[in-house]
Amino acid sequence: MKIRKEIKKKSYLKIYSCEASREIAEKIAKTAGRELGECELIRFKDGEFQPFYKTSIRGAHVFIIQSTVSPGDNLLELLLMIDAAKRASAYKVIAVIPYYGFARQDKKDAPRVSIGAKLIANLLHAAGIDRLITMDFHSDTIQGFFDIPVDHLYSSAVLVPYIQSLNIKGLLIASPDIGGAKRAKAYSRFLSAELAICHKTRLKPNVVEDITLIGNVKDKNVLIVDDIIDTGGTIVNAAKLIKENGAKSIRVFATHPLFSGDAYEKIENSEIDTVLVTDTIPLEKNSKKVKVLSVADIFSTIITYIYKYKSISHKFLE
Repeated sequence: MKIRKEIKKKSYLKIYSCEASREIAEKIAKTAGRELGECELIRFKDGEFQPFYKTSIRGAHVFIIQSTVSPGDNLLELLLMIDAAKRASAYKVIAVIPYYGFARQDKKDAPRVSIGAKLIANLLHAAGIDRLITMDFHSDTIQGFFDIPVDHLYSSAVLVPYIQSLNIKGLLIASPDIGGAKRAKAYSRFLSAELAICHKTRLKPNVVEDITLIGNVKDKNVLIVDDIIDTGGTIVNAAKLIKENGAKSIRVFATHPLFSGDAYEKIENSEIDTVLVTDTIPLEKNSKKVKVLSVADIFSTIITYIYKYKSISHKFLE
């Protein structure tokens, strides 16, 4: 016990960022009252790269922030940063992954496919993380892929207060698919709102064949909630169906704005009035319909609590 107390007393906190998440990392560090640690990425002519820390991190709690968005170099950079921290004798290495990529590959739902989410967990383990902090897994079961503490945060902690501040009359929460019904039900409970569900049939990934509506949305102000907007096809089709069924207004909330392909154009030309997203992934361009709610304060608080060995259970809002 004496040794443990001595280690805790001597350890210190350092926050670092990989390249893809510099924007949110700077916000997190500022909110925590700290500066981002200095690191550099050396790039070779053949595309290989090597990160290194510019100052000593021996004995430190090292928090490395990186969303594992496409391309795969972002994941590889995070793994190399973790490995470098372990080899530099950091006391604890904590991966802060606001958006956990490959999370949609959470099960073997077809012959001869990989379980990508589990593979990423294995890679993070092999690199040497002691803990993971993330937000809105595509599936809660991904936590079970890890044998270390996982702090799974929820963006509802920023969305619920924001929606409450708008004082929307006749609010109805909708899920764009059956898979998101649990999430939508939780929001409807927090916001004391009615619930509707869209049921979609897919031909293949990113291609929706058919979509039907379960519930009455007539004369309602609808908030469609999801964890990811990728190509925007599901959200736009759901909004069109809901509007055709008599909704007054349509807002959309999604934690992770991937916005692949022509997603921006689809949203701009859709029935959607406003799209609310968080800053787990930086936006490539601005849109008059897209509003960003920052989750930097949530991550900053959790990082500080973990470093100080304080309970964080009361900070969770599912």
